[in-house]
Amino acid sequence: MSAPPHRRPWHRAPALLLAGALVTSCSVLPPLPDPAPTALTGEPAPGAPAPDASSGPTATLSPDGFNAAERMAVRIRNVGCGSLSTGSGFAIDDHTLVTNRHVVADSATLEISTYDGRDVRAQAASTADLADLALVRTVDPLPASAGLAPIDPQRGSSVTVVGYPLGSRLTLTHGNVIGATTDPLHANLGEVLVTDAEVEPGSSGSAVLDARGRVVGVVYAKGEDGTSFVVPVSTLREMLDDDAPVTAAPTCSP
Repeated sequence: MSAPPHRRPWHRAPALLLAGALVTSCSVLPPLPDPAPTALTGEPAPGAPAPDASSGPTATLSPDGFNAAERMAVRIRNVGCGSLSTGSGFAIDDHTLVTNRHVVADSATLEISTYDGRDVRAQAASTADLADLALVRTVDPLPASAGLAPIDPQRGSSVTVVGYPLGSRLTLTHGNVIGATTDPLHANLGEVLVTDAEVEPGSSGSAVLDARGRVVGVVYAKGEDGTSFVVPVSTLREMLDDDAPVTAAPTCSP
């Protein structure tokens, strides 16, 4: 697929999957990560405009001081058969999360927690054929949900990644879209975005937000040069508009 006129193809070394994984025995699992803190990491990007109290990722503060962007993010713990991995996700309605396919694959149990440390029971997970995307339905209601941007961001657009790198602190990381490229992990799946926002293992499934707090993509991989690879919102919308390619996520049996 050729890049649209406003994007410049970006060629980088092959990306690395971002699910933070630990291999364990089935009977002994590492402890849960520390509870989400009341303060967040991350500083505004140099030259970024001052936050607008009426819009953007800092809007709509809850009584405990967390904003809408932070409240819709979740930490996902995939307990498999002899393995444990952590990832991130975000709510798009009261009972539906978006994350990566590799975050939920081969699980025996999915453990989900919210910004305030509350556990949310997962009901079912499904994955998409067209990209590294997955949906998780929850039994319990989610604190807040995200709105989707109508179009993909252009090169140079500022973005904010909201997630749980290393399965630890709820973190906001700022950066910019620096290009687009053919998906380095699944070359037949079309074009993905490249940003300079810092991500780590455990950032897989994090929402990428524009300056108005709308989702413009989903983090799924990290380049060897520190760049991050993002499934664009247009691909996410395609999955949500046509659920035919969505199937039950593969699980494991102890």
